Amino acid sequence: MIDLAYTTTMKNSAKTTLTTIQSYKQRPQLLEGYDAIVIGSGMGGLTTAALLAKQGKKVLVLERHYTPGGFTHIFKRKGYEWDVGIHYIGEMQRKNSLLRKIFGHITDGNLQWADMGRVYDRIVIGDQAYDFVKGVAQFKQQLITYFPEEEKAVHAYVDLVFKAVKTSKNYYMSKAMPPYLEALMGGFMRRPLYRYSDRTTYAVLRSLTDNERLIKVLTGQYGDYGLPPKKSSFYMHASLARHYFDGGNFPVGGSSKVVETIAPIISAAGGTILVSAQVDKVLVENNRAVGVQMADGRTLKAKQVASNAGIVTTYTQLLPEETVKKHGLHQQLKKIKPSAAHLCLYVGLKGSPEALELPKTNYWIYPEDGDHDSCVARYLQDQEAPFPVVYLSFPSAKDPDWPRRYPGKSTIDIITLVPFETFGAWQDKPWKKRGAAYEAKKERFAQRLLEVLYQQLPHLRDKVDYYELSTPLTTRHFVNYGRGEIYGLDHDPKRFRQSFLKPRTPIKNFYLTGQDIATAGIGGALFSGVLTATAMSGKNILREVLFP
Repeated sequence: MIDLAYTTTMKNSAKTTLTTIQSYKQRPQLLEGYDAIVIGSGMGGLTTAALLAKQGKKVLVLERHYTPGGFTHIFKRKGYEWDVGIHYIGEMQRKNSLLRKIFGHITDGNLQWADMGRVYDRIVIGDQAYDFVKGVAQFKQQLITYFPEEEKAVHAYVDLVFKAVKTSKNYYMSKAMPPYLEALMGGFMRRPLYRYSDRTTYAVLRSLTDNERLIKVLTGQYGDYGLPPKKSSFYMHASLARHYFDGGNFPVGGSSKVVETIAPIISAAGGTILVSAQVDKVLVENNRAVGVQMADGRTLKAKQVASNAGIVTTYTQLLPEETVKKHGLHQQLKKIKPSAAHLCLYVGLKGSPEALELPKTNYWIYPEDGDHDSCVARYLQDQEAPFPVVYLSFPSAKDPDWPRRYPGKSTIDIITLVPFETFGAWQDKPWKKRGAAYEAKKERFAQRLLEVLYQQLPHLRDKVDYYELSTPLTTRHFVNYGRGEIYGLDHDPKRFRQSFLKPRTPIKNFYLTGQDIATAGIGGALFSGVLTATAMSGKNILREVLFP
């Protein structure tokens, strides 16, 4: 799952980026004009900027937060460090995988990945555990040992996952095509994917088997995109499942290495990543984006502008109101919904990952009774009901460089879903000043999440040294998502029919990037950067990535 950072200070340990990631308060010398401005330094924004820099473009990346990286950055507290955006990434051990090649291209191969081992996810339902093991053949065989009577369904499921994913290539390429080509060929290129995206995950799996337990296990990673099986698009499920068939991986040195390895690429072309730099409005003249106006009143000009702030924030806060009305962009927003909100408990422990016997494997923990959808519905009606899903991640165990940086310490992330309304009473209160009742409610949730951890790993009960809970209000504070959503837009069947979710907009020289125009997560945001850079440069970026 993905999460956000809640940080009060930034301590950049990488000297190579000190000249690239500049503090807004230092008033660095900026150029009078840039080839492109990218709003937001999340994965989509960084990838877009790095790919444009590879084309020799001077790119200014503007980040409203005081540390760059979006979902990829870290935060520190009480002598601990948490990777708050990347919990695991698939496809990094497969040499010919597209995502591995993109990461290699935008970092000049300087971002290294550690394999999580044979078991990347463990689905825990009541007292029974089901392991997802890396390798397609091994994955199928392991499932068949749990469900020997469902061998045919298991094979059919994996085959269908591959078929669904195969249809996505042309679908995504159509998003980056010039308008005249998209009008001519776009519908034809997108149509094969609709066969899989138009149906819910549950409907597709139910056509393969009537074994509800198997369906519950196969959809045990639904928290990675935020919608239970009866509401999510099967294509989204298939994309996620395929992403991890070859195992899980974690960045060596932590997720801060993402920015540290991308920033020099942007800098080498004369670009800059500017933090504490909040954009107030995109400047539009004669229906053409010409730059941005900052919150402090300054104007920064560029030939092109791309927003990684999410389509809702972009259209409701960054574009001029008259421009939004002119193109009917507010009507587009009526066709999409925000994704799920969440809680994340960041835990620091005394003892090394080895001494505490922390696994690299992620745990997905579910109630014994009910399917995923009914468990979610029960929880939404009664917050005291069992959590519909709890995700345990052990980042300190996944990172081989952790012992060098933090000897004798460990960290755990514990995540669950929660409605924004649960903390809605405090939505107008400032961060860190929401009062005793808010903190008390957080503490009750924190204790419940800790108990879930102790049920799985009881030997940790007296090892917890520090913990801190984030809520949807924290997410909204740092990411400016209106309802503290975690994955941008919902990945329901309707989402993949929305043709406006693409890099180009009706405003000339103004583009979108980020997970809203692709799919949820770091991988989706990464690929969105390829699509947006392709649209902005007019060049076949993907060919350059695949055949450098």
